[in-house]
Amino acid sequence: MRMVIARCEVTYSGRLDAYLPPATRLLVVKADGSVLVHSDGGSYKPLNWMSPPCTTTVEAPAETDPEGTQEVWRVRARKGEDELRVVVHEVLHDHSVDLGVDPGLVKDGVEAHLQVLLAAHTDTFGEGMRLVRREHMTPIGPVDLLLRDQAGAHVAVEVKRRGEIDGVEQLTRYLELMNRDPMLAPVRGIFAAQEIKPQARVLATDRGIECVVVDYVGLSGRDDPTARLF
Repeated sequence: MRMVIARCEVTYSGRLDAYLPPATRLLVVKADGSVLVHSDGGSYKPLNWMSPPCTTTVEAPAETDPEGTQEVWRVRARKGEDELRVVVHEVLHDHSVDLGVDPGLVKDGVEAHLQVLLAAHTDTFGEGMRLVRREHMTPIGPVDLLLRDQAGAHVAVEVKRRGEIDGVEQLTRYLELMNRDPMLAPVRGIFAAQEIKPQARVLATDRGIECVVVDYVGLSGRDDPTARLF
């Protein structure tokens, strides 16, 4: 991960246009290629960002640039015309660190039990769905459930107690990597939770991910521990 504190201005163009005037901000570049622009406020949410898959190129400023620009970052989505353009006027701090492979999120009791229940009742996601395995490992962590649908295509399911944008981003990264594997592709995604926030649903729909709201209480009533091997 690279963390840069810089005086910069940011322009996003593509499906929407947005502009951040010059100010001191934190720029975060992650190993998966994503770039996030943070201010000293707003909790965890960045002011703007580009999600993977994307590519970043760094350009020198024009010789006639009157603003004292040091460099220009162009972060482009691999699909579509979206571009995040960061004009860096002054770098105050630049540090990189290797965080290694993250073990993934440790589930709480309800979330872990919900995953077990859904593995036992795959028809929750549609007729003919069958379980391939739980906790299918990807290079960046395990996706909760790997299923096959009636047509034999793979389906990756991410299970949350409360479905928020972070969960959709997590599933998006899993799908990107899984669809590079010719033994799995094509893989579609399902985001399953007891409650799914409207913003998360919009983002999931935009990325072709199906949302399923799960009735934990009702599903628990269907569960028969004597019929399961684990």
